[in-house]
Amino acid sequence: MVDPGSWDWETREKKIPLDAWKADYRWVEEPYASPDGEKIAAVVNIDEGEFTVCVNGETWGETVFDKIWHLRFSPDGRLTALVSEMGEWTMAVDGVPWENKFGYIWEPRFSADGTGIAAAVQQDMQYAMVLNGEPWAQLFANMTNVALSPDGRHTAGAVQVVEVDSGEIHKFQEGTFTAALDGNPWDARFVNVWNLAISPDGAHLAAEVRLNLYDYTIAVDGVPWDARYATVWEPRFNPITGTVVAPVREKGSWTLAENGKPIWKGSFVQLWHQTFSPDGNRLAAIVAPSYGRWTVAVDGTPWSATFTKLVTDAVFSPDGRQVAALAKDGETFRVVLDGTPWSDTWDMAWTPVFSPDGKDVAAKVEKNHRYTYAVNNRIWSASVDAAWDPIFSPDGSQLLLRTVESGNYVRRVVPVSEIAG
Repeated sequence: MVDPGSWDWETREKKIPLDAWKADYRWVEEPYASPDGEKIAAVVNIDEGEFTVCVNGETWGETVFDKIWHLRFSPDGRLTALVSEMGEWTMAVDGVPWENKFGYIWEPRFSADGTGIAAAVQQDMQYAMVLNGEPWAQLFANMTNVALSPDGRHTAGAVQVVEVDSGEIHKFQEGTFTAALDGNPWDARFVNVWNLAISPDGAHLAAEVRLNLYDYTIAVDGVPWDARYATVWEPRFNPITGTVVAPVREKGSWTLAENGKPIWKGSFVQLWHQTFSPDGNRLAAIVAPSYGRWTVAVDGTPWSATFTKLVTDAVFSPDGRQVAALAKDGETFRVVLDGTPWSDTWDMAWTPVFSPDGKDVAAKVEKNHRYTYAVNNRIWSASVDAAWDPIFSPDGSQLLLRTVESGNYVRRVVPVSEIAG
């Protein structure tokens, strides 16, 4: 992960005027803030078919693009966008386009440290992944469900390797799809291939696969598990041991399997979005203990509190002792910590963030189109026009809050105690 230790944690407040940009351009699109809060950027239109990016009031040099899409800061603070020049698409990083151009580009992905930037590309109706500007040597007739390895050095996709005419049903049933790691396809063929996961060391690839019209399983490096299931969900690698865990459905219910063998004693109406603690010793998943009721199960034991609409964004604390998630009952969201919902409800809430020591939890929340922050079940006194996720200082004593207020971008450093008490 990016180390925020070098960021400015001393300056209480910094402001950059945003409304003034509207006088300089035909229109200004949605702004994006850098992870360290020092930059605010937006795509701006200069003239018909002429776009650039404005960063802290300054444009991306002299280069003008036909179109700019999906402006985002990478975790290491570089500003990226998908850009079109003369009908060809590529990625621009801090205003400099990659040398290679494509018919189209989409699904940008970033490694946790920002060193790896990947995307899916199409050229002459053939598909591949591109990593830091370099596309796969081999392109494919079809590609879906792309992935970037945790270290940002490897890419993968579910690819079609057998040409099939619309009437050749027998070929479809024999298997026309496989998975490719760094552009190298497995020898094995499957009826379908879905969500992929790359191991932490980048050496192994796992995927959901359909073996025939009725049977599903997980394949690792092209080798299917021995067990067959009614269906499966996305596999995940244990970050420490490298074993593969996936939700599987058999006998009408769901459980978790590791390398083809069940590891949780209980079963559920639904189970998915499993996540490991940082040390790999604990495992949580979003589950439905009964029809229409959702919660989180940790090491197979569900929270007692359940919710009607959904549970999402489950995250472990850095030490692996706690789990926080978002839950929706009716039309409102709540933050839930270790099965206990916070008292306030919101029109929307975002992924909870733990402090480095796990003692504090913060989340961005929204009600009536106004945004604020909740910390340890207490609410920040201000509400703003827009906001980004809170970030804890390395010692956990302060929060970096990035907001838009009355036409200004505001970067604040706020003591946690100022909100949490």
